[in-house]
Amino acid sequence: MKRLKRLKPLARHQELWLGLLGVLLAFGVCEAVGRAGIVRRSYLPPASEVLVRAVELAGDRAFLDGIGATLRAWALGLGLAVAIAVPLGLLLGSVPVVDSAVRVIVEFLRPLPSVALIPLVSLLLGTGTGTKVALITYASVWPVLFNTIYGLGETDPIARDTLRAFGFGRLSVLLRVELPGTAPFIAAGIRISAAIALILAVATELLSGFGEGLGIFIAQAGLSTDGTRDVLAGVVWAGALGLVINGVLVWAEHRLFPWTPERRADGRGVRS
Repeated sequence: MKRLKRLKPLARHQELWLGLLGVLLAFGVCEAVGRAGIVRRSYLPPASEVLVRAVELAGDRAFLDGIGATLRAWALGLGLAVAIAVPLGLLLGSVPVVDSAVRVIVEFLRPLPSVALIPLVSLLLGTGTGTKVALITYASVWPVLFNTIYGLGETDPIARDTLRAFGFGRLSVLLRVELPGTAPFIAAGIRISAAIALILAVATELLSGFGEGLGIFIAQAGLSTDGTRDVLAGVVWAGALGLVINGVLVWAEHRLFPWTPERRADGRGVRS
């Protein structure tokens, strides 16, 4: 067990260095292509220029206000999605009759692309944050919903039946066994939905052309003369935000759910 504990940090450090190497290689290729003139600089500036511009934007108050608007819509939409999907998933996973009754509706709505709903939602809610939040919520509900249903189905039946044998009611079984067992699956669904929510926040701003946010900055930069550098700098910011959000959520999963099989396998939460 102690040897396993020593090997796991080494594997994680190796993974980190390999990831960093991949980033440096991609940066080098983009820099070389931009410098060599294979593609016109107006279409693909060197990566260093894009990175410098992205750093400069960190001091632009208007740009940071736009980032804040995007993140507010992201957080609100994701929060509403979780508030809707978790109780609904627990209901559908616990009551087969309800699941059968609404399954056709769920499967009909799930494939509908959120971006295609922008005109309809704009007509109903007008322009502004409400439209972004509605579309983000709609797109983010599904991963959390289905992960909740799946996680509920993976709950330990022995623990569930044991509580029932000792006279615990349905609500007690849900709170003591099913919800803790489903929580890691819900967290994984939230992590997937967080990425989808950020994509929808930026894409809605890009396609709708109203309000403020990172997508609006990218859209306006794309319409300006020689605005490719700003467009790519905005894309760098979007990717960096996604990377930070995912990293925070992964860290939170590791801290909150030490009893999952993956965490037990790497020696955490286990005393030797």
